[in-house]
Amino acid sequence: MHDRRGGVVVCAATEHHAVLEPTEARSGRIVGVDGRGVIDLDALSDILSRALDDEVTLVSVMVANNEVGTIAPIAEVVEVTRRLAPGATVHTDAVQALTWLDVAAVTAGADLVSVSAHKFGGPKGVGALVVRDATPLAARQIGGGQERERRSGTQNVAGIVAMACAAEAAVATRAATVARVGRQRDRLADGLLAAIPGAVETGVVGGDRSGRIAGTCHLCLPDIESEALLFLLEEAGISASAAASCASGAMEPSHVLAAMGVPRDLAFGSLRLTLGWSSTDADVDLALEVIPAAVARLRSFASPAVEVSS
Repeated sequence: MHDRRGGVVVCAATEHHAVLEPTEARSGRIVGVDGRGVIDLDALSDILSRALDDEVTLVSVMVANNEVGTIAPIAEVVEVTRRLAPGATVHTDAVQALTWLDVAAVTAGADLVSVSAHKFGGPKGVGALVVRDATPLAARQIGGGQERERRSGTQNVAGIVAMACAAEAAVATRAATVARVGRQRDRLADGLLAAIPGAVETGVVGGDRSGRIAGTCHLCLPDIESEALLFLLEEAGISASAAASCASGAMEPSHVLAAMGVPRDLAFGSLRLTLGWSSTDADVDLALEVIPAAVARLRSFASPAVEVSS
């Protein structure tokens, strides 16, 4: 928690709910994004410039979006914040990024960086907050003095060590993983776009995926309801989601897609496929076999019956 509790919190409209909802609860400012999911730096500048009555104390923008994989211009966000709100702390959620990007370099200007072990092969329930020296923080829990008096309580040493080992392995194999998984992702996306009429690759313009992390494939499929498709895919052994994986089962379209301007009826047919270090070519083959067939099956059910005159 930030020490200056009366200040204004600012975040992007596509943030994970773990950031977005606390920002909204504090009546913070939400910055829009473009159709690719990239934060609008002009809008951020405008918000920071107009925050005269209340000082902006925290700006939070994630490194890589957890749903569509958009990579944010963190260096530019830091520059704008330092120039227009020099007293603000810059936080970035890098949970989705460590496997795919050099997080230390990408977030070099930030004050706070969050990572989570389960996203790079470590145990669930373990994470880290990297804190720049002299960044003002209030204690989250008091009563023991652990973690430099920022969060008291017995530390999960085994989990911390496991996370460190997973991070070392992820960094050491990153280049090879990104190259291999990037090829798999491209084959998956291209194959689905070719096989499913009307399919749209979310936020990708002209086939350029350079602004996405390698492990994310996100499509919107017209005339499909995601929940029905996910049921068929699960039966066939394919794990997928419609939005954030932690929001599976939600019946409302993703707030990320809404912020990107994806029409509501198209967003109802969203499909998020995530690849990782353990993904294989056989996994891609299975997805390319099963997903188009499942979509065709669902669309056939939705097609109106045709009357034939005798």
